[in-house]
Amino acid sequence: MRLPRSRPLRIALGVALCIGGILGFLPVLGFWMIPLGLIVLSVDVAPVRRFRRRLAVRWENRRRRWKGARSDG
Repeated sequence: MRLPRSRPLRIALGVALCIGGILGFLPVLGFWMIPLGLIVLSVDVAPVRRFRRRLAVRWENRRRRWKGARSDG
């Protein structure tokens, strides 16, 4: 998916996705919109980018641990 070149438009899109995700109990909208909105926001907003990076590192560490435990067994 290509993101808009305009920084304000990207931020507005990310915020709109997060708000739509909060209303995920309604038809059409879904809770899947929250992570997608955070990914879009992480392009321009440093705290969200740091959160995404930490989450990615944790995910990779757990995946490696799980693969290592699985191959040992």
